[in-house]
Amino acid sequence: MAEQELAALLLTTEPEFRYFTGFLTRFWESPTRPWFLVLPASGRPVAVIPSIGAPLMAEGWVSDIRTWRAPDLNDDGVTLLADTLSDLAPTGLIGLPDGHETQLRMPLTDFSRLKARLGADRLTGDCGLLRQLRLVKTDAEIAKIETACLIAGRAFARLPEIAGAGTPLDQVFRRFQMLCLEEGADYVSYLAGGAGPGGYGDVISPATGTPLAPGDVLMLDTGAVHDGYFCDYDRNWSIGPPSPETRAAHARLIDASDAAFDAARPGITAADLFHVMDKVLTGGTGTTDAGRLGHGLGMSLTEWPSLIPDDHTELVPGMVLTLEPGIAVGPRIMVHEENILITETGARFLSPRIGPEIPVL
Repeated sequence: MAEQELAALLLTTEPEFRYFTGFLTRFWESPTRPWFLVLPASGRPVAVIPSIGAPLMAEGWVSDIRTWRAPDLNDDGVTLLADTLSDLAPTGLIGLPDGHETQLRMPLTDFSRLKARLGADRLTGDCGLLRQLRLVKTDAEIAKIETACLIAGRAFARLPEIAGAGTPLDQVFRRFQMLCLEEGADYVSYLAGGAGPGGYGDVISPATGTPLAPGDVLMLDTGAVHDGYFCDYDRNWSIGPPSPETRAAHARLIDASDAAFDAARPGITAADLFHVMDKVLTGGTGTTDAGRLGHGLGMSLTEWPSLIPDDHTELVPGMVLTLEPGIAVGPRIMVHEENILITETGARFLSPRIGPEIPVL
């Protein structure tokens, strides 16, 4: 912050807020109330929050908690926030995260009022500081992510209990989330997937009541959460014996993932990992429609970086990534995803590694 001449940082979104305070609650699902955290250049963070959050915030290490009764249709914390910023940073620039994968979680009208009170020239970007901090995980963070991965792995191993020919896909989705909870997930914030003959049409559609049929490929992609940290990986199954095309496609996905795993080490870039996988998938033409072949992982389901040709973020020890190759199988697609940790000497799987043979239900 000193190098960038920032007198304070202003944070408004759940992951950044929790990163510095440990404030963990599902109450963020409600969009009604804004929440603010001020990080001065010196001294401890100050929480400027709705009064409903004060008891939980007081259980953590932040001692300066300033509250208002929210929602307030006339002044929803704007005056209190402006006064706090003026108190902690009477002069100098105030930075807010402003790059990819950031957002300003407050009404635009209130942000305009804040600028008017402080001076519009005082509010600026954070120069990527939050991104750089969150790129590298501590040992404690890595342990939480790995625990989430192992929870999902145990649920995936139990899939034969809930899925087979004739089972409606939406029932599989519901019961798989129940398996994740039984195996120790705090909640399942994300579950996607698909099923169809030899593959699926996309990986983001809601599940329908269509029963699984012999020859289908079923995929489930889960973001189970443990103590505020995500896993994010998927598994594919063949309903009945797989066709040669299905068997070959699954094997190629594993080859691509394994190639990226073998290449992943400090010093190479996110773009390098894209090209390693793309060479296996398309021969290096870069014609995949997936947009990216993986991303960062942690407090959010998807974090920086993106495994795309234009992302030259250098890998360093402590980064947690997903490897997510995908290929076309006729008119449909298949996708495979793993979670890995970058270490001093290479990579380590956090999700349980699987072989090239597609499992059969």
